Amino acid sequence: MSDQRPPVGEASTGQLMTQAMEDISTLIRDELALAKQDLAESGKKVGMGAGLFGGAGVLALYGLGALIATVILGIAEGLAPWIAAGIVTIVLFAAAGVAALLGKGKISDVSQAPHERAESIKADIDTVKHGTEGQQS
Repeated sequence: MSDQRPPVGEASTGQLMTQAMEDISTLIRDELALAKQDLAESGKKVGMGAGLFGGAGVLALYGLGALIATVILGIAEGLAPWIAAGIVTIVLFAAAGVAALLGKGKISDVSQAPHERAESIKADIDTVKHGTEGQQS
């Protein structure tokens, strides 16, 4: 395939078709290269954003620890420090227990849905196999 093209008015239909296919192929390759470049840039931005979100989560966790220490020190103004720390520890474990029970309830609700769906599908298959004889609408 030569780099020099005959003028459009002098080219045969076959040459014009070949040129069109080459142009389309080049266009598609260039568009794909641009798309890859755009995706690479977007991926870098998303990666940077995810890293910043992760860093924010770590800092928030440290902030939560500092808040818990502040609560312990505030309670320690009126009680012995070990009693203040014990109270906060008990409250945190109680909150964790409540969250675990709520989470378990949500998970057990989800596990029942597929079982019910499977039973419904089995009933549908039985109905199709045996027809609706003896059943009322």
